[in-house]
Amino acid sequence: MKIITAKDYAQLSKAACDIVSDKLKKISQPVLGLATGSTPEGLYECLIERCNMGEISFRNATTFNLDEYVGLDETHPGSYQYYMKEKLFNHIDLPIERANVPSGTDADLEAHCKAYEEKIREIGKIDIQVLGIGVNGHIGFNEPGTSFDSRTHVVELDPSTIEVNSRFFDSIDEVPGKAVTMGIQTIMDADEVVLIISGENKADTVAAFMESDVTEDFPASILKKHPNFTLIVDEAAYSKVQTKA
Repeated sequence: MKIITAKDYAQLSKAACDIVSDKLKKISQPVLGLATGSTPEGLYECLIERCNMGEISFRNATTFNLDEYVGLDETHPGSYQYYMKEKLFNHIDLPIERANVPSGTDADLEAHCKAYEEKIREIGKIDIQVLGIGVNGHIGFNEPGTSFDSRTHVVELDPSTIEVNSRFFDSIDEVPGKAVTMGIQTIMDADEVVLIISGENKADTVAAFMESDVTEDFPASILKKHPNFTLIVDEAAYSKVQTKA
């Protein structure tokens, strides 16, 4: 595990942007695994700026997003398809047909999960997977107790996840109770994994991650076993770690 400590969110976002940009420059047909939420927004702003300046290009890239809420289509402002278009896809030169986000409205979600997994398998592998982390240690929407062997699947969201994510909706009652998510094994199959964590509100989570055993009760703990894993964390989020690396 490599740890990069950033002074603040801006520095954290740039560090993540440098790593993703390097993949775009060095790999002829890069496959990117993308995340949503507030933490990656700075990363995406940086990537957009570099793309518009001609420093990087997404023309030959393919992307796979981690997850999507069940019941929300791409026109819903709370959906991750909507988020990705607004925060990244609409502003870069990525061919939209190569931007893959799970569907939360497919008539047969189980079949859709298998098809999404197969599409990843057909392309070979994800070259770099960007992750955030939930306060309870979830990655993607793989809540505590999810099997480390899991593949893309439908999951019941933990009440703590629903509560935290309610800030993106008008009320907590509007937050869907289910989601489609890449499985933990799918994430671990990526060639490289980058976990970005920012803010004082994640300090307890970072401390738990650093100090916990590898256990399905804290899904992100499995990342410690990935051979090419980087944690990028700002000072606020790293503040409660007792033994600094």
